[in-house]
Amino acid sequence: MRKFKDDISVVLCGEAGAGIQTVENSVSRIFKTAGFNVFTSKEYMSRVRGGSNSTQLRISSTPKNCYCDRIDIFIPFDKEAYKHLYSRITDDTVILADKEIIGETDKPFIDIPLSESAIGDVIYTNMIASGIILGLFKVDFSRLEKSIKGNFGKKGADIVDKNIAAGKRGYQIAAGILKEINIEVAPGKNVGNKILISGADACGMGALAGGCDFIASYPMTPGTNFFAFLAKNQTEFGVVVEQAEDEIAAINMSVGASYAGARSVVSTSGGGFDLMCEGVSLAAMTETPVVIHLAQRPGPATGLPTRTEQSDLDTALYSGHGEFQRAVFAPGNPLDCFDMTQKAFYIADKYQIPVFILSDQYLTDSIFCCPSFDKPEIPVKHIAESSPPYMRYKITPDGVSPRGVPGYGSGFVCAGSDEHDEDGRITEDENMRKAMHEKRMKKLDGILNETVKPELIGNFNYDNLIICWGSTVEMLKEVLEILNDEKTSLLYFKQVYPLHPKTNEYLKKAEKVIFVENNFNGQFEKFVFQNTGIKALGHIRKYDGLPFSADKVAQQLKTILEVK
Repeated sequence: MRKFKDDISVVLCGEAGAGIQTVENSVSRIFKTAGFNVFTSKEYMSRVRGGSNSTQLRISSTPKNCYCDRIDIFIPFDKEAYKHLYSRITDDTVILADKEIIGETDKPFIDIPLSESAIGDVIYTNMIASGIILGLFKVDFSRLEKSIKGNFGKKGADIVDKNIAAGKRGYQIAAGILKEINIEVAPGKNVGNKILISGADACGMGALAGGCDFIASYPMTPGTNFFAFLAKNQTEFGVVVEQAEDEIAAINMSVGASYAGARSVVSTSGGGFDLMCEGVSLAAMTETPVVIHLAQRPGPATGLPTRTEQSDLDTALYSGHGEFQRAVFAPGNPLDCFDMTQKAFYIADKYQIPVFILSDQYLTDSIFCCPSFDKPEIPVKHIAESSPPYMRYKITPDGVSPRGVPGYGSGFVCAGSDEHDEDGRITEDENMRKAMHEKRMKKLDGILNETVKPELIGNFNYDNLIICWGSTVEMLKEVLEILNDEKTSLLYFKQVYPLHPKTNEYLKKAEKVIFVENNFNGQFEKFVFQNTGIKALGHIRKYDGLPFSADKVAQQLKTILEVK
């Protein structure tokens, strides 16, 4: 049996409704307050009950903020769990299972009473598991007891007492098997000043920091969590929240709210966004700012609605009929989710364009242990008080017209989906069409000046350059640690359109360029080649609905870099 130390992966698996998420939410926070670094990720099936869902708790003495295939400790809640994760279970995996549940296996396991035999009611299985996990790491039981009282206090003393009893039973079980499992994880440094937050909630906080005061959406996994965060905080932050009847209504409501002066956003996924494309073009023609939070999942059609992929970059880049300017951000961790979402609202408002925030299921649902966010500056709305004669679409050197809104000033604010003159009235004059189209396209110059520079991670004097965007960044940071090669660095794009003007310089400096993407076609690789003419040495792609694992990617990179 391997010696567990420093970085331990604990995986729980069972059917939907078994309470696995309850374990994740409570135990992760207890570990963090006890001084451990913790990262959680989940994979779940598209059903309310049944199936096999799993949660990984990665507990470490130093920050590890990404998924790994390795399972050190496995706690199955039902027989199907063992089959579901069989490919990830090795001879080094310690399986803690109730023999009445798991049945016959071809790998040894430690028999532990998890359900009725432990506390008399299967409903407390998740709390027994919580006690076991905390007991294995010798976290003081009083922390779990405090958590139970906080979470279940409103349900009455009887429920609280039974949950505490179940947790205590699990804690006792762990004490009985510690002789067989040698776990040496030292509490991490400075963890107390960090926060635990999901990508979805970090984007939501960024939206609030960016001045968001209106959201209309139709719930769609995995974009729903962003929508739910704003709904949960609507009263405190003055956000108008509307659950629309469909995605077409949602985008049009948000464009309408922005026309009236709001900072608006919609949250959706690929299939829902397809219905929004006409509304995005409407925002572009009327020069009305709107932010689109596009949480990616595998398609086409319904695809894998609860899994992850980076396959909607082309959608964000080219959606909507006609030509118009946009910006596309792709944060890869909570800090950047906060910063880039905040910036998305600023860019949309300043340049009066649609702006995209590309996240994905893995990023939105994972929980990271990260530093607290910096206090944001108070957002300034780029709205002008109008007076007659007011020209909503006045041609200006930078293409940005003074934006008036109805009711603010005495000018008449005219807008429509047809081509128009400077007053906003319909025109078919070819010279005016040419002038207005050039005016709108001219905005790119200003946007380029404010494009977020890609982040170089590693040695500046590199020979090998790994290129990534969005949610793969934390995994690739760990890959750099594994490779331990000062000649290999990582270039992380948190804004993918427009490309930063210095992109060419970064790529030309490298002897070998490798792209890593969660899609089949290498959408970003092709986009970068189209804009720079620089061809990559190789690439690593994944499109099975699951995230990358650092150890596997490190091995793949070693193979590619050996090519002369």
